[in-house]
Amino acid sequence: MEGLSALKVRVRGIIGKQAKGSEVFKISFIFPNQDKYDGECTRTPDGILERNGYGVHTTPDGIIYQGNWKNDKMNGLGRLEHPSGAVYEGEFKDNMLHGIGTYMFPNGAKYTGQFSENKLEGKGEFTDIQGLEWDGTFHYTAAPGLKLKLDM
Repeated sequence: MEGLSALKVRVRGIIGKQAKGSEVFKISFIFPNQDKYDGECTRTPDGILERNGYGVHTTPDGIIYQGNWKNDKMNGLGRLEHPSGAVYEGEFKDNMLHGIGTYMFPNGAKYTGQFSENKLEGKGEFTDIQGLEWDGTFHYTAAPGLKLKLDM
């Protein structure tokens, strides 16, 4: 779905202007699938409202995104929570985990490092469920040369 349709949009007020001169609106919106968005948006030249700025998007099945939006997509810093208990905090690009971030797995393991298009990609640190820290370069699910970090 491109932009926000006119269905169940409540504009709570104009809160400012962007650099290009377009007004920034604070809205509450319910999508046809019952997803909800509360946050900032702007109007395109065609009159379509797009999520731009800070906002919170929740789904009926419990997924919550809190963070920055650009061109109606998750872009910039944000936090994505899943009902499974998995949580990602970090950078997003075009609705994908992309940049530096931390992914906390439901089992308690944690990865902090680089992401590229929703994949662990680049330098990072993995903490397993026993609390052991592993350091190295990650390529999706492979981590050749991973080293255990020891405190001496």
